[in-house]
Parts: sequence; C-alpha cells; structure tokens
Amino acid sequence: MTRERTFVMLKPDCLKRGLVGNVISRIENKGWHITEAKTRQLNPAFLYDFYDHIKDKPYFLDVFNYMLSGVVLGIIVEGEDTVGGMRRIIGSTVIEEALPGTIRGDFATSSANSLIHASRSAEQVKKEIEIFFGV
Repeated sequence: MTRERTFVMLKPDCLKRGLVGNVISRIENKGWHITEAKTRQLNPAFLYDFYDHIKDKPYFLDVFNYMLSGVVLGIIVEGEDTVGGMRRIIGSTVIEEALPGTIRGDFATSSANSLIHASRSAEQVKKEIEIFFGV
C-alpha cells in the first residue's frame, strides 16, 4: 500500500455534540497520523468554492446553511490507504445505509447532519487542502 494523505472535515454537529474525540480516536486507532488541524467558522465564499461540485443540486442550500451553522475542524490525515480507508470508516451519507461501526452509523442523527466529510480522491484531497488550509 502507498502512504498518502487525505482531508477530513468534522462538521458543525460533530463539534456541537462533543464527538471530536471519538472521531480522532478512530483515526488514530487505524494507525494514521493527524499532521495538521485547524478550526474555522466557514463563510459563503469558502462554501461556494468548496462545494462547487454540488452548487446546482437541489440540496445545496441546505448544505450551505448547515455548514454556516457552526465551527468546523479541518484535518490532514496521513498513512496507508487514507483516502479509501477514511471513506470506509465514515460510512454512507445516507444514514439509513450507514453500517454500525462506522462514524456515521454510530453517531449521525440524520443524512442532513452527517458529522464528517472526507475527500473521495487524490485530486479532491489536493483541492480541499488548498481551499481549507491555503497551501
């Protein structure tokens, strides 16, 4: 396997519900390392850039308003198979399909408040890290 990095964002409900430690523990228990972390209150310009790929979807406004509702935590995670691995441990965005043992399966209360985001591809990782951390 190849060592890689991925971008993870803990969404407002994750921080409001005090689940950050649970999520961080799951990342570290996989043997991955958090190499950078930063909290931010997102703004509309950031969200239009970050969610450019869904701006024409009917649910964009709900995502937009939800992401403005509180502080988020952006994390860079490094290790073996972090892109695919993070996608597997966070679980489905459709909460009814999120399996027990996944972050969303264990902690998410609705598909709208899905706790966590993780990049889907190496290209997306690069773009999202640049947008969030400015590097």
